[in-house]
Amino acid sequence: MAFMEKNLETALVVIDVQNDFCPGGHLAVPDGDQVVQPINQLFENFTHIIFTQDWHPAVHSSFASNHHGFEPYQTVSMPYGSQILWPDHCIQGERGAEFHAQLDVNQASVILRKGTNKDIDSYSAFVENDQKTPTGLHGYLKEHNINQIVLVGLATDFCVYYSAMDAAAKGYNVLVLIDCCRAIDLDGSLQQAQKAMGTNGISLITANEFLSSASHEL
Repeated sequence: MAFMEKNLETALVVIDVQNDFCPGGHLAVPDGDQVVQPINQLFENFTHIIFTQDWHPAVHSSFASNHHGFEPYQTVSMPYGSQILWPDHCIQGERGAEFHAQLDVNQASVILRKGTNKDIDSYSAFVENDQKTPTGLHGYLKEHNINQIVLVGLATDFCVYYSAMDAAAKGYNVLVLIDCCRAIDLDGSLQQAQKAMGTNGISLITANEFLSSASHEL
């Protein structure tokens, strides 16, 4: 089965492989560090490689610590809708916001920081949670005539999921390499995300399946 579409310019988008999302971090994704080497091994197959980086101010509105009487993983209402409250994480300039030390950051064509506005959280690599504020990724991809993206990183059921869904809605051919991602799986969020991605035409495949398909398209 071929997963790569012929004649489509492709980019790899590496989502939030940062210390706070890896074991020992403030919002650790189980086995989050296990994606690092598989992702590194993909780089030689791409010309366009985009890294996203959560980059929050310490007073970010998505942090439970900034809401009196609330605990992490509770939900509050924001002007743009419902918002899960998180432990403080990926604070600008702190170690937790840095990329994992073994991730080959030198391969990045561009590093895109998100979640920088203290009043709006940002899961997707394309648009912040208000669904109005763009990150600049869509413009970059269009400028380089990219119409197919491959997504990897953390976490499958949040930032990878929202990025994939927004990419599909914008007309990109989207592939998620499931063995190069890890999930938080908050109250069944992984199963819900996988179902929604499949329903929206997003291919959920392994890195080996992708590389095998890509080799046949070359």
